[in-house]
Amino acid sequence: MKKIEAIIKPFKLEDVKEALTEVGIAGMTVTEVKGFGRQRGHTEIYRGSEYTVDFLPKIKIEVVVTEGQLDAAVQAILKAARTGKIGDGKIFVVPVLEAIRIRTEERDEAAV
Repeated sequence: MKKIEAIIKPFKLEDVKEALTEVGIAGMTVTEVKGFGRQRGHTEIYRGSEYTVDFLPKIKIEVVVTEGQLDAAVQAILKAARTGKIGDGKIFVVPVLEAIRIRTEERDEAAV
């Protein structure tokens, strides 16, 4: 099993959710986060003063998938989250050693 962590622009959340649903991903965890990458934020002018916005609002999506679902899920996120502009986000794929459903104590793929 693998855990996909995707950091995306907030307005792309519904598109990514729909794309993952289409490829058979039933559950996900979504968190509002702030951060910056290479662009290092941006500057804005408020009441005549310029200031730097370091941390930009982002959405973090976490999904645990089987090996067979991995490629389809990553491609779905790439396609749905891409705008072609700086700050589209990142996708990280990490191994999951074990998963346990608390209610039934099912393990691994049965728990996902």
